[in-house]
Amino acid sequence: MKYARRLVAGTLTAGALALSLSGCGNSVDPIERLGRKAGQSGSPSASPSARPSAAPSAQAGTPGDEAYRKWGLTAPLQYAPKPAQKPQLPKAAGPGKPVVVDRIPVAPNDKVVFLTFDDGAEKDPEFLKMAADLKLPISMFLTDNVASSDYGYFEKLRDNGSNSTVNNHTLTHPNMRTLAFAAQKQEICGQQERLEKRFGKRPVLFRPPFGNYNDDTLKAASECGINTVVLWRASMQINDFQYAEGSALKPGDIILAHFRGPSELKGATEIHMVTRMLQHIQEQGYKVGRLEDYL
Repeated sequence: MKYARRLVAGTLTAGALALSLSGCGNSVDPIERLGRKAGQSGSPSASPSARPSAAPSAQAGTPGDEAYRKWGLTAPLQYAPKPAQKPQLPKAAGPGKPVVVDRIPVAPNDKVVFLTFDDGAEKDPEFLKMAADLKLPISMFLTDNVASSDYGYFEKLRDNGSNSTVNNHTLTHPNMRTLAFAAQKQEICGQQERLEKRFGKRPVLFRPPFGNYNDDTLKAASECGINTVVLWRASMQINDFQYAEGSALKPGDIILAHFRGPSELKGATEIHMVTRMLQHIQEQGYKVGRLEDYL
């Protein structure tokens, strides 16, 4: 299902950079930083239409060894343990407003990043296998009008043993800053109700479409039961990361990816995109953490 959306600029809270973010559109163009394209990953890009070649499965060794080879990784993916104490998050913008985060404030030597996937238009059964085999902890931010055609898919992803979670990304994916308060509240609370009915839990994390929000968004989110608005610092395209600043991951970065198929990835598959993303995380020496363990 095609999900037509347009890129619009967003204003982040104090302490964050003023960015134009390429989240959630059909385009896989880079993040724009202060009117200039941000630097890409230094790793060479594979052909967009090619699927990463997986090494032959190991004939001996643990199931984990076989899993990472099966999905095109040359070494096991490293996972960050749940921290003994959660980091001190930024303060909320004001009373009755949720905290806004785009990076988790971990120690400079704590090389952990977090995987988030938006929307829910693509429902690739192979990705279900990949996520289960690798035990990927994914924070899913689902939009009802594209994900609801098969919420069962995301239920399987949630229940695959990786502690993945389902979170709120509005009913219809509008630019929230163009809506009045009542309409914003309907977009957020309406999706809260649908997710609670379908998954048995009312989310406390919310991501505004395109990263765009204003004071009304924060107030509406709070009234709908949201305690944290989650943005991002790195965006996965087809082969490479695009960064909000610099040209490499930083400790605590929240990574944005999407449930996207070949029509939006110029012929590449979601498996290709995720394999490249995990390869880059490994190349830069990072572990994958579960976002909800740190919030």
